[in-house]
Amino acid sequence: MEAYCAYTIILMALLWCTEALPLAVTALFPIVLFPLMGIMEASEVCLEYFKDTNILFVGGLMVAIAVEHWNLHKRIALRVLLIIGVRPALLLLGFMLVTAFLSMWISNTATTAMMLPIGHAVLEQLQGSRDAEQGNSNPAFELQEASPQKEEIKLDNGQAISASSEPRARKSEEHRRFSQGLSLCICYSASIGGIATLTGTTPNLVLQGQVNSIFPENPNVVNFASWFGFAFPTMVILLLLAWLWLQVLFLGVNFRKNFGFGEGEEERKQAAFQVIKTQHSLLGPMSFAEKTVTVLFVLLVVLWFAREPGFFPGWGDTGFPNEKGQSMVSDGTVAIFISLLMFILPSKIPGLTQDPVEKPGKLKAPPAILTWKTVNDKMPWNILILLGGGFALAKGSEKSGLSEWLGDKLTPLQHIPPAATAIILCLLVAIFTECTSNVATTTLFLPILASMAQAICLHPLYVMLPCTLAASLAFMLPVATPPNAIVFSFGGLKVSDMARAGFLLNIIGVLAITLSINSWSIPIFKLDTFPSWAHSNTSQCLLNPSNSTVPGL
Repeated sequence: MEAYCAYTIILMALLWCTEALPLAVTALFPIVLFPLMGIMEASEVCLEYFKDTNILFVGGLMVAIAVEHWNLHKRIALRVLLIIGVRPALLLLGFMLVTAFLSMWISNTATTAMMLPIGHAVLEQLQGSRDAEQGNSNPAFELQEASPQKEEIKLDNGQAISASSEPRARKSEEHRRFSQGLSLCICYSASIGGIATLTGTTPNLVLQGQVNSIFPENPNVVNFASWFGFAFPTMVILLLLAWLWLQVLFLGVNFRKNFGFGEGEEERKQAAFQVIKTQHSLLGPMSFAEKTVTVLFVLLVVLWFAREPGFFPGWGDTGFPNEKGQSMVSDGTVAIFISLLMFILPSKIPGLTQDPVEKPGKLKAPPAILTWKTVNDKMPWNILILLGGGFALAKGSEKSGLSEWLGDKLTPLQHIPPAATAIILCLLVAIFTECTSNVATTTLFLPILASMAQAICLHPLYVMLPCTLAASLAFMLPVATPPNAIVFSFGGLKVSDMARAGFLLNIIGVLAITLSINSWSIPIFKLDTFPSWAHSNTSQCLLNPSNSTVPGL
């Protein structure tokens, strides 16, 4: 039976890697193969496709769709950029901060698609301000010159002179490099920002679902609050290091120039702000719908954090406890509750909207903040099926005994220091995720890592958490993530540019994850112990506790 399950996993892994079939279609294989192979009954397999984690995914995305539908994310982005400024280094930082924050809550694909045109519009405005003041030299804006493509157009129209001169060519090259750096900072920060929250990117939800499926006795150890406490500092460190690396790579090491210190900078800066101000003014004042979505979004985050934080009694385990004193309400319950409110609350104040087509005095009910058509158009249902397929694989591995068999084969790893094991696994996952979906990567690796941890008496989360984060470190290839593909298709980048910037960023990411898993995450998840709930499939550590391996020992 273990061989049958292994065959299913290998077949699905090949199909996921080659994408011979759509990812979601491949994820449906367990419904057919597991019952035919005698691994699980069809009714058991099907239940894995709609677990609580899937509900959290749906509810979180509904709120994200509302934020995106009413342009609240664009208002936040433009407001922050107006505050940060447009000096080269600060401009990169501003776009990275905004993109990472938005990616914590909405799709990284949608975030990249929105931020990239804004970024290049700012560059065009900076170039226009430079052209308007020919003859003035300002170190702050030497980097924002016309791109080679735009210079060719100007040459054809006879409007550009001395384009072949050395200073002009050098500045054009600097502008091209700055444009590349801005594009990469947007797509990289979209991937980095998603790791900070449980709903930020799908691999995080895969981890939560796998932990709850493989270790059903765990006390909801991975929830929104615990994940945020672990992943948010990691995201901040990685984001700042990525900013420094991209700044050095594309702006150079002249930090005085990068931060825009020079004469006449204030006057030139006003022209650079114009495109952001124009875009912001086009949004107008905040509508009733935007204000309502903002309030509901803040309420959602507060309820998530305060449900069952662990370090103090939350409203979930205090007001709705089960027989074990744990919260009967999950993060998915909260997300669906807020989503239902969005389907009920109107997008305008009722009674103030008249339908001019109808008879005078007849009022038309305003639409709700969320409508099913909007949700249906924007909801990635294929990811929901992909999540379910991953959970079915994990359950099948457990039922067939494949997980236990793999764990036994990996027992020699107990002689390797846990920190070294975590680094090696992170590098392996980071390389693997460059070539295949990060959801498929975590789906395939996490059950194996859980079995390995049980076999060597190591806290399962000590290897599962860093590898989940490493699955988001896909920075080297355009096909690795949708944000990378969007930026690459926008133009101005070669594969070599992305590979050169992404290679070191992958290394930096693994080091940042290693730091987090060996420091502040230890008290959050109690990683220095082998938990009792991890004994479910093995008795080795119970029989011989002295074999227990903990990080740092």
